[in-house]
This record gives sequence, structure tokens and C-alpha cells, in this order.
Amino acid sequence: MDFNVEAIEDVRLSGPPPLMQRDWMSPYVWVEPDGRNGIMVRAVPRPGAPLSDTGVIWAGWGDGRDFAMAPAPAIVPGPDAEDVGGVEDPTVLRADDGGYVVYYTGVGADRMHGELCYASGPAPDALVKSGVALASTKSMGNTKEATVGRTADGQWRLFYEYAAMMEDGVAASRIGVAIGAGVAGPWHEQPAPFTVRPRAWDNWHLSTGPMLMDDPDCPVMFYNGATLDARWRIGWVAFDRDCTRAVARGIEPLIVPPPPEDRAATDIAFAASVVTVGGETWLYYSLEDQRLARARLRRS
Repeated sequence: MDFNVEAIEDVRLSGPPPLMQRDWMSPYVWVEPDGRNGIMVRAVPRPGAPLSDTGVIWAGWGDGRDFAMAPAPAIVPGPDAEDVGGVEDPTVLRADDGGYVVYYTGVGADRMHGELCYASGPAPDALVKSGVALASTKSMGNTKEATVGRTADGQWRLFYEYAAMMEDGVAASRIGVAIGAGVAGPWHEQPAPFTVRPRAWDNWHLSTGPMLMDDPDCPVMFYNGATLDARWRIGWVAFDRDCTRAVARGIEPLIVPPPPEDRAATDIAFAASVVTVGGETWLYYSLEDQRLARARLRRS
């Protein structure tokens, strides 16, 4: 198994000035039953602008490449302590009742520590915050970046990123997985089906990415990996049906950002969502924590 990138396109947003004056990250795109494409993004203050927050979450609708965004954000920071510093990394689920559940990272007042939170409601612009879905612990800090699916027996499977402290005192991102009875758990930790690889492009950091489920017997995650200096790239890993072990994994990154002119500049490609429309697979991701793109993929 392998994947090839056949085309890359910019993803374009149109909306009110408070959105257009920010950079964009974490594009979560989904397909409605009527064929419309929904999107949620994290909008962040641009470099040099006053840091009022680490992000707000905006929603919109479009054709998969061009999206008209709502006049106001869907999720904003505060007033509660768990997300008063910012809201990040939306993951959208259609609930059994036809409504929406949105996992997101809530950032505290220090703008450094986060926890995986969630909100729900009848529409992306009518969400009510429900608190923390998966709290951080001493051994798993900054829980974030949810990838959620259902198990064969109807439970919920949650992949997430967390911060782990290595023996030398340097933090590293890792991927955890847990099984729960509902969207807020309670969660029961499971062994992670894959981890970093020594001397590879993903030898230090790992973060969850979207899951391609067109073959239920072989789910594929487009995950994010990086070296110690946080140069993030996008790779892929295939699991068995129950996501308990990896059965295949790409050797090289699938998507690499364009070379930066300045070695010290942000050097990141970070996957956020994947959809299949008309037999085509589109992977949505952000570049340099500033702009959005999608890649058309072919499985070989």
C-alpha cells in the first residue's frame, strides 16, 4: 500500500474582517448528507499583532475549495477557565440526533496549557460548550487534536495528542488512544498502535491526524510527525480493523511544506481532515500555521 499526491490546491475563505485579518489553521472539512461541504478553522492572530488569544474557531460552508464563513465565530474563548486563553483544533462529528459535536482544544489563561474540550448543538453556529472531554494529567499534558470514530460494538474510539516528558527533560508530542461509552467518556486508555521511529523524519513528535475509512478493514490515519526541532510533515499509517496495531506505514513523508527562505522560519505541514467525494480523496491541512491547502490523493 502507498499513497501519491496528484494535485495540491489552496483553500480559500471569505468572511468578515475579524476573520480575514487573522491567519488560518486546522481546517476540519466534512460532507453533509445533501452534499454540501462544511468547514471549521482555527483563526489565530498574525505575527506582530497583539496576542489576545491563541485562537477562535470559525465555521462556514462551501464547495470543498472555496468557503463562505459565518459573520461571527462558532466557538470563542472563555468565560470558563479551561478555555479562556484560546480555542483551537476543531474536530466535527455528526451526532446520532442529526446535531453536531465539536471537539476542540481549550487553552488556559497562561496560553500554554490545554485540555480536550467539546461543544454540541443543532448547527455549527448554535453550539453550547459542555466542558472537558479528556483532561490532562501529570503524565499526559496538553490533551488535544481529537480523531474520533466508533468501534465495532458501538463504543467511541478517541485518538489524541498529548505532551510527554522525556528522560532528558525535553517534552515530546505523542499519540494516545482511549475507548469510551460516549462522546465525553469516561475513557479507558489503550496501548498506542504506533510510535516514533529512530533516525526517521518522525523520530521525536507525533500528533493525530484524520482517519480515512473507505476500507473499514484497513483504516488509514494521515498523521503528523516531526523531528526535535518541530519541522512537521504529514505521513500515513494503516491499522487493522480494530485500530489495535499498525499493518503498514509510509517510509517517507507524504506531504512536505515548501522550503522556507529562512531556516528559522516556521516549517510545518499539518493534516486536519480528509473527505472522499466522487471517488476522490481530499486531505486538508495547514502550512506554516498561516494558510490552508488540500491535496488530492491516490492509493496505490
